[in-house]
Amino acid sequence: MENNNDKPEQISPTAYYTGAVWLQHHLSHPAFKTWQGRVFYNALRLPMALSRSLKGPTMESFLLARHSIIDKQLHAAINSGKVTQIIEIAAGISPRGWRFCKQYGSKINYIEADLPGMAAHKQQLLEKGGLLRDNHQVVAINALSDSGEDSLQHLVSSLDKQHGIAIITEGLINYFDTETVTGMWARFAQAIKPFPYALYLSDIHLGTLGNLPASKTFVNMLSRFVRGRVHLHFDSEAMAEIALKKAGFHQAKLWSPRQFADALPACRVRGANLVRVIQADLHAH
Repeated sequence: MENNNDKPEQISPTAYYTGAVWLQHHLSHPAFKTWQGRVFYNALRLPMALSRSLKGPTMESFLLARHSIIDKQLHAAINSGKVTQIIEIAAGISPRGWRFCKQYGSKINYIEADLPGMAAHKQQLLEKGGLLRDNHQVVAINALSDSGEDSLQHLVSSLDKQHGIAIITEGLINYFDTETVTGMWARFAQAIKPFPYALYLSDIHLGTLGNLPASKTFVNMLSRFVRGRVHLHFDSEAMAEIALKKAGFHQAKLWSPRQFADALPACRVRGANLVRVIQADLHAH
């Protein structure tokens, strides 16, 4: 989602890198293996090992933490019966859609949404691996579109308004400035308002990430890797929660990985706490 070009070979390096991370940690399927992912993953092996040896953060540590928390909260929403429809925006090469469809079968409808190039690439990977199911589809949308066929509003118009919905954005928020992000949140809240229950899950990095020297270095390195600025919008969980409510969500909570350390091994490692996970919802009055 970070790249607006519709050619797969020009997809953001972060999409390929995260795809390789999921594979490396046995969270994905071999069908999602790409040569680009292998190249980017190997390119970062040395700097990540160096950071680890200096007791600094690594990209893998917070990637795995955020991924596992989002999974846990989505499992809870599905198992409670509140959510049966999921739209993952900027899904990239995430294996979540495949994993959840495999586990829940016809109990859920999972839609992976991304810009045209990435959507076409993901569709190809799924088809090649024979991984597509009737309850799993890939569509092209732009999270910044207010209306039209490439908008979230258009996509949700075809869904069942009698059942709950979840929207997920992983690895998306910090690539946009604050005004764009709050506008995106308002767009999401408006689109999912007609459903009896609507959940929004996302990761976000706070402004406090740039306070420590090691973290500043890490943010600079990440910005160079993604070929653009990494935006740190809010200085506290409370500020982000207020912004989410202003955007139209009824409730909003930012989770710290350390709060899940007892339940999730990925949340116990050094660097996991560099990220927060957003859980916001809307509910019928």
